[in-house]
Amino acid sequence: MTTDALDRPAAAVAAAARSATLVVVEDLALHFPVYQGLLRRQVGSVRAVDGLTFDIRRGETLGLVGESGCGKSTTGRALLRLYKPTGGRIAFDGRDIATLEGEALRAMRPRMQMIFQDPQASLNPRMTVGAIVEEPLIEHGVLRQAGRRERVRELLDAVGLNPEYVNRYPHEFSGGQRQRIGIARALALDPDFIVCDEPIAALDVSIQAQVVNLLQDLQRKLGLTYLFISHDLSMVRYIATRVAVMYLGRMMELAEVHDLFRAPKHPYTRALLSAVPVPDPKVEATRQRILLKGDIPSPVNPPSGCRFRTRCPWAAEVCAKEEPEWRTLADGRKVACHFAE
Repeated sequence: MTTDALDRPAAAVAAAARSATLVVVEDLALHFPVYQGLLRRQVGSVRAVDGLTFDIRRGETLGLVGESGCGKSTTGRALLRLYKPTGGRIAFDGRDIATLEGEALRAMRPRMQMIFQDPQASLNPRMTVGAIVEEPLIEHGVLRQAGRRERVRELLDAVGLNPEYVNRYPHEFSGGQRQRIGIARALALDPDFIVCDEPIAALDVSIQAQVVNLLQDLQRKLGLTYLFISHDLSMVRYIATRVAVMYLGRMMELAEVHDLFRAPKHPYTRALLSAVPVPDPKVEATRQRILLKGDIPSPVNPPSGCRFRTRCPWAAEVCAKEEPEWRTLADGRKVACHFAE
């Protein structure tokens, strides 16, 4: 710490640290009850998210990866308070929003938005493009009618669409264009934080790069912070600043993108990365893939100790008895594994 930092009041130092981190998540849990029988008694819970602790720095793109059903999308929705957490803390710009309700939560909504996976399903087919993009402005009482219309045209232009398309309907656009409409809607209220829930998964490969490049351009111009959820590890490597790896509701590893792809520490991360094709035929022919045995356990009854131990090639007796600590290694990355060094 510098001499200047030591001379500043503690409150100023704390404010500076807070401004560098937009979202802080501590022990976040989200369990969905399971009911059975005629009387609909609760017999258990699906532990979709079960004790996540991480942060998202202001202006960065945090990639969130993992197999289907691991809780990635649920985590994103919980951060936006589309779901009410079962437990834990979500600090958005220094304010805990995990327990906010009513008008207090509504007041925070403009700063947190979402881009959905399927642009066809997330756009109302009965509404024009102009009405879709204008809807958040109307809902939150932003601008008068003439100002809203001008704002809609500006947003369409910002995402690469002709502003004259305001009176067209979603079915008149291609998949990539529909996703641009969804991005324009997410930008309408000038948010600080956007959850991108697999925004390119439903698009043609030829269009995916265009949408990702658009997201990067908007981030640079507007200072946006992204949580980028995806199955596509190659695209995450391209767009992300850091990468978080999830498995069965828990976080396995969190590291700078170049560190994680160069030298993954967790066995699950190694297995995921080993499945990514290498564009060099010679390397692809000789590299060793890690094939995981068995299926993902049920989130209703997860394994004791380490969640990954039932499929881990290096599991030991301690993995069944003790849950690995979410700890920081010497290089700054975080990992939940007894043997990661």
